[in-house]
Amino acid sequence: MRFDTPAMTNPIDQGKVVGQRIHRIDGPLKTTGRAVYAYEWHDSNGRYVYGYIVGSAIAKGRIRSMDVSAARNAPGVLAVVTSDGIGDLKKGKYNTAKLFGGTEIQHYHQAIAVVVAETFEEARAAAALVKVDYAEEKGAFDLEAAKDTAVKPEEGEPDSAAGDFDAAFETAAVKFDQTYTTPDQSHAMMEPHASIAAWNGDELTVWTSSQMIDWWRTDLATTLGIDKEKVHIMSPFIGGGFGCKLFLRADAVLAALAAREAKRPVKVALPRPFLMNNTTHRPATIQRIRIGAERDGRITAIAHESWSGDLPGGGPEVAVQQTRLLYAGANRMTATRLATLDLPEGNAMRAPGEAPGMMALEIAIDEMAERLGRDPVDFRIINDTQVDPEKPERPFSHRNLVGCLRTGAERFGWQDRSKQPGGRREGNWLVGMGVASAFRNNLLVPSGARVRLDREGIVTVETDMTDIGTGSYTIIAQTAAEMLGVPVDKVAVSLGDSRFPVSSGSGGQFGGNCSTAGVYAACVKLREAVAQKLGFNSPDELTFSGGEVRAGDRRMPLAQAASDEALVAEDRIEFGDLDKTHQQSTFGAHFVEVGVDVATGETRIRRMLAVCGAGRILNPITARSQVIGAMTMGVGGALSEELVVDTERGFFVNHDLAAYEVPVHADIPHQEVIFLDESDPMSSPMKAKGIAELGLCGVAAAVANAIYNATGVRVRKYPITLDKLINGLPEVS
Repeated sequence: MRFDTPAMTNPIDQGKVVGQRIHRIDGPLKTTGRAVYAYEWHDSNGRYVYGYIVGSAIAKGRIRSMDVSAARNAPGVLAVVTSDGIGDLKKGKYNTAKLFGGTEIQHYHQAIAVVVAETFEEARAAAALVKVDYAEEKGAFDLEAAKDTAVKPEEGEPDSAAGDFDAAFETAAVKFDQTYTTPDQSHAMMEPHASIAAWNGDELTVWTSSQMIDWWRTDLATTLGIDKEKVHIMSPFIGGGFGCKLFLRADAVLAALAAREAKRPVKVALPRPFLMNNTTHRPATIQRIRIGAERDGRITAIAHESWSGDLPGGGPEVAVQQTRLLYAGANRMTATRLATLDLPEGNAMRAPGEAPGMMALEIAIDEMAERLGRDPVDFRIINDTQVDPEKPERPFSHRNLVGCLRTGAERFGWQDRSKQPGGRREGNWLVGMGVASAFRNNLLVPSGARVRLDREGIVTVETDMTDIGTGSYTIIAQTAAEMLGVPVDKVAVSLGDSRFPVSSGSGGQFGGNCSTAGVYAACVKLREAVAQKLGFNSPDELTFSGGEVRAGDRRMPLAQAASDEALVAEDRIEFGDLDKTHQQSTFGAHFVEVGVDVATGETRIRRMLAVCGAGRILNPITARSQVIGAMTMGVGGALSEELVVDTERGFFVNHDLAAYEVPVHADIPHQEVIFLDESDPMSSPMKAKGIAELGLCGVAAAVANAIYNATGVRVRKYPITLDKLINGLPEVS
């Protein structure tokens, strides 16, 4: 199905199931432990053995020699796999670093061997016996030191311009120019990367934890040099990803190699330190923002420049992209520069680009509002735009940022905010409020599904879409139930299998909207098949409701259409040029109240509010869950999360959950989420948009702005730890 323009009549608009508060259909499986995750797949014959990865102990250089003799002779060892003798492993489309290193070392903890043994403990013990002689080379590990060598990236749109920024900034009545930094961050999801690989002749089956089944299948086949049709990937349940499982990783590649060598199915899981140093992370940024405005508060010039680093061949953190779209202003400039760093691969982490970009931009907007003597909410509202500021001929498909800001200000009690920083005190606590706009682009990705109706009236949906804890099972079931007029409990959903039609996958907050639109397309085709089978003239005249098919006075059970044999329909959604004719984005506003201890600088979140304008909300329960999780992640980005780089040795020092500090329950006392009542007919037949990353973008800046309002101390280097506050706090009285 090609979706170019909104349909006049749309069965999804009934809203009997879609848009309703329905609890997760996979919830009972997860709460009872019956949901099977990647490392838990088991064989009744007990044939599985264990692989343990050996990671490089240097960040840059080469291997002179590797002695694996002691490991091979250790108890229980079945095989030791190194780069010798396995042939040339190619890099897939989505990988920067080699997932299995040879003699050349690109980053710390790059996989250089895997030891296979009968038990996990035997594999781990034997891996410790591998002796490696390295020739270490000097690497580049410090973004600040490498900034001056950064270059314009070769791919994408690193720079943009409209009008004449330099001239407009020079003549602006009020000018602002500041630099902000964000640190390297880890996805730190609960489930580590884990895979089980098994060969049957030349056919490979991998049970793994993947957000994007087809990407993994394609890249694994490319890496191993085998036919894609010979690779079967399964990932029905995933314990979190945040972007770290978008791309094929070392666990799947090494499990496949180890299984081929040992001639047994092999389990491989990355230990927690490998998650930080072997897989991907959010790169650090240095961001310079300049704003010029008239004294009435209208922006006349805005520029955003960002520097980040990655391995050779990698890409930048595109932290400037929201600045191209969020606020009005005729004279604009953005620029992205990329430095070569020999740290582990930098890549997508929840809301790549906008999350760190908003951390800087939304502080800068507050700082400019203060210079102008304007309320921060008001300043954002008067600089709203309904068209792409760089391409005024292109309107937004739907945009209500102003509604988000006004609704949030009223609900949060913004009028009670102290106009003077440090003006509100409760005992030892300095109390402040902060605000930030929320923004994340809405991506449109083709997505397919297969729908089957059986003689019992059960509808089965099959798609390789994944559920990373986001509620995909449930909203897909709701879509099929709405389209075919059956209760949700009459819908069975099968996900995460490469034998199913290729979906959008889970990532970039495009999964919910696009995957359900793919299911919608398949259901439209099934409705046509039902109409033909039951002898109706046209599916357009039919009503599907209560397990029946109706046209005028004629009613027939839906199941009757499959009385002879199951009806099967398959289709995919394609979006044409909609994302070119209309700017597709989501909007929101974050409000935060903090308390800062006047004696210690300890910051406590007191309450949070997110107001989201993101099209039709397919399920308010699962959507709220996504937003409050994102808000929590934003607090971590503001106050604690930082991968600390050893700039001499080139690795992340705090590579476990003891030292990489994420928020816990006690850090997040009260969260409220409001969804504006809206739909976007230009987004998809579902009229929905993404929501999962919108809840993150802007949160850290809202926290930073609240801290400034509480204390009068402006911190521009994340995370905002107490050592950056304490010297600026007032004397304890």
